[in-house]
Amino acid sequence: MEKNKEAKEPIDRVTITDVTLREYGQNIPVEYLHIFTPQARIEVASRLIEAGFTRIEILSCVHPRIAPAMNKEAIMGIARALGRLSGVDFITLVPNKSGYETFLDIGLGPDGYDHTIGLFFSALETHNRANLGRSIQETLQEYEVIMKDAVSRKAKISGYISAAFGYRECPKGPVSKATIDELNHFIDFYVDRGAKTVTLSDLQGVSDAEETARTLEEIINKRKGRDVGKLGYHPHHVSGESAIMNSDVAYGVGIRRFDSSLGGTGGCVTGAPGNQPTEELIHFFHQRGIQTGINEREVFSISEQIQKEFYARIPLRQ
Repeated sequence: MEKNKEAKEPIDRVTITDVTLREYGQNIPVEYLHIFTPQARIEVASRLIEAGFTRIEILSCVHPRIAPAMNKEAIMGIARALGRLSGVDFITLVPNKSGYETFLDIGLGPDGYDHTIGLFFSALETHNRANLGRSIQETLQEYEVIMKDAVSRKAKISGYISAAFGYRECPKGPVSKATIDELNHFIDFYVDRGAKTVTLSDLQGVSDAEETARTLEEIINKRKGRDVGKLGYHPHHVSGESAIMNSDVAYGVGIRRFDSSLGGTGGCVTGAPGNQPTEELIHFFHQRGIQTGINEREVFSISEQIQKEFYARIPLRQ
């Protein structure tokens, strides 16, 4: 009998991580926390899970002076309510040793709610000092200690490289860029120490589709394809449509992990515009026959909900 007469074609599939609750939440002023409550955030996270998301950036262990919505009480309540879910990866950002200690104290580690630790630094010295208050070298030294301890505890780690496509210190100034060798060195730093994924961020949307493709192609070629399945793309852009076009070319060169936010909102206090809209990104991939495992109609509904309940009522910090 002839076997495998009709061999099945490989399924094109991407993993989409929604970053709304973490990235948008970090930028909410303290006087609006009565709207952006822990219970409201739990409801949004629950709806995202029901829609099919398996990766959600949800919390950040930064000082509440910087991100009031990420105060310890709120983090504990959200983590407790959502619990530990099989097949769902909650990601909590950790910027330093103090944040890592908070992460463990709250019980977000593998013995508790089993969140993934999200470590981040910038590819450019100027931005790293503006965002984290220290040099890249100092950051890497601190992260090396954190990662060694996290791995010993069997904690999950994801790495993020901000400004991987360039950075402008002022709106009309020149774009400073890390070299491809520097970017690969940073990727290796994470992977060699146990990170399961490494996400490259276009912090300010300074790279168009052509430049995005060139940068990613050169990174992948230099790596000879090594660890390409671990690489992710996190675009910021004043135009959600342009960000999605950049994601299209990223997919074309082999990237299969993408970050986005509902309604495209987000950014940071160091000058990042919004993200690509989660609902539009899913629609874009589905139109091309690329699977996401996510209910598109439900995500549009969730986006409509939070735009009415949050975005229309809460002005973000600039």
